[in-house]
Amino acid sequence: MFDRSRGVLFPSRLPAFHRLAPPQTAEDLVQWFWIPEWNLDPGVVSRQTVVSYPAVNLVVEPHGVSLVGATTRMSERILRGSGWAVGALLRPAAVRTLTADASSLVDTEQPLSAPALHDQVGAAMGSASNWREEAVDVFARWLSARVGEVSSVARHANMMPEVLIGEGGANTPAEAAARLAVSLRTLQRMTHRYIGLPPAAIIRRRRLQDAAQLVREQPNVSLATIAADLGYTDHAHLTSDFSSVLGFTPSGYRSESS
Repeated sequence: MFDRSRGVLFPSRLPAFHRLAPPQTAEDLVQWFWIPEWNLDPGVVSRQTVVSYPAVNLVVEPHGVSLVGATTRMSERILRGSGWAVGALLRPAAVRTLTADASSLVDTEQPLSAPALHDQVGAAMGSASNWREEAVDVFARWLSARVGEVSSVARHANMMPEVLIGEGGANTPAEAAARLAVSLRTLQRMTHRYIGLPPAAIIRRRRLQDAAQLVREQPNVSLATIAADLGYTDHAHLTSDFSSVLGFTPSGYRSESS
């Protein structure tokens, strides 16, 4: 679950980056916390290119707090100077407490008024030791207090990420619905409510993340083999998926990431 590079297209370009498990008290609310930190020399630029997980994130940065929606395309951020962020990849149980419409967040972000969270995380990130763990702890306590008791409905919705994007995830929406013991229509409503995307798009994003990682990390494996192993109809479909979301072909990506 805590693969440092999954979803990151060029890991060698990363600044310091950490994924931390949530405290036990927040396991129903957060899949993991992620913390990038950077301190670049004047004039140096770090370009971060990511195929994000299909989920809503709550992010604290020095300038404020924001809800960041699921994306349908590659995202890129240019880092300069110094800075940090503390993000929480939210489980469905937390999403509904923070927004009534996850679909309105797709491919965008919205500021969230949470001055106590901002101040507490900022103070933790400025501490002398164990700053990441302290930041995660205060973040988790704030979120737990905000959400309160997790309902049985929310716990059932929390099963979606594992079924759709977890290791060994479903290959089709129908398979995902069967694993969750709901109708396909119910699954569609659930993903719209808690993630903002249809089930097929979520599965496609997971498969694209896996494909990018295999193309990058296994240069001696043919693209046709990777396509077949991940359930693509053929090499052409893998290329189409890459081109439509990432803007380049698998072979072009392999060359650039080598």
